[in-house]
Amino acid sequence: MLTVRGITKQFGDFSLKNVSFTVNQGDYFILLGESGAGKSMVLETIAGLVKPDSGAILLDDHDITREKIQHRRIGLVFQDHAVFPHLKVRENIAYALHGRKFSTATKKTTVDAVSRQLSIDHLLDRRPYSLSGGELQRVALARTLVQEPRILLLDEPLASLDNRLKTELRALLRSIHHNGHTLIHVTHDYEEALSLGTRIAIMDKGTVVQEGSPENVLLHPQSEFVAHFAGLRNFFPVTLHTQQGQNWAQTGNLKINLVTEETRSEGYILLRGEDIILSNDPVDTSMTNNFQGKVTEIVLSRYGNEVTINIGITLHALVTPGSVMKLGLSVGKEIWAHFKATAVKYIAR
Repeated sequence: MLTVRGITKQFGDFSLKNVSFTVNQGDYFILLGESGAGKSMVLETIAGLVKPDSGAILLDDHDITREKIQHRRIGLVFQDHAVFPHLKVRENIAYALHGRKFSTATKKTTVDAVSRQLSIDHLLDRRPYSLSGGELQRVALARTLVQEPRILLLDEPLASLDNRLKTELRALLRSIHHNGHTLIHVTHDYEEALSLGTRIAIMDKGTVVQEGSPENVLLHPQSEFVAHFAGLRNFFPVTLHTQQGQNWAQTGNLKINLVTEETRSEGYILLRGEDIILSNDPVDTSMTNNFQGKVTEIVLSRYGNEVTINIGITLHALVTPGSVMKLGLSVGKEIWAHFKATAVKYIAR
């Protein structure tokens, strides 16, 4: 277990302020926040690259705050990979074992095993300049994993990858996590947080403003900043079903039609409030999701009126003030909600 307790650090005009959280063995812990929130500085402090002005970092109740980097058994994978351009892939990975009292044969066996795990064993004799961004990221991961770290720190690992490579690397990170590794992953992308994280801490201006499970943090924001940053109101854990080429998500007794190429059955659906159409009566429409519910709240927002409807789940529609008047919306009124299958975004876990 890693405990970050009251870390403060002044760095020019920016400071970490009383940063505290706990990462349990086997967690996939996400530090989520906007650029400049201090997420990477927290990682560097845990890794030992930055010394805090005050506070403590404990690993299994042992204080490592002032311990040397090489004695922490914590691995950091940088956003820019930081591989050595003049070394082959095999040499880059093996470099992490320098100083260890391993035989040459043991080093080779260790490098080969991690390379196979990350599917880069065919790249071992290549040089970094010939690799893609996704391959470089795997090399950086392999170089860290050969050290057998207690905790793996990832600084924006998917930031520079295209969508296909992001999907591949997410699957790889899930596999690493399921193999028993504890990870702390920095990102500004809430989809990454939902797809990978078992716990989330949201940072703002150098401090942790909320921590908990993805569902609790994003469904129950405790501050205006968290609510604005997440921007998620229609966000539901579901089970994905596929039959005869049709996909639907099951949440409670509701079936919600959607379009996805994902095959993993456990995940979340996201739906923008502006993609929900309201009507007083059933309508003949090409939209395949049509639900009757009751208005429970109408709130004026900066973008219009947010209308909350109970359809078996709590749905939030964003409509204009004119639509509120035209439909005669009021709390307690029965209303129909419609949205397209293509408007529903599925995020696998």
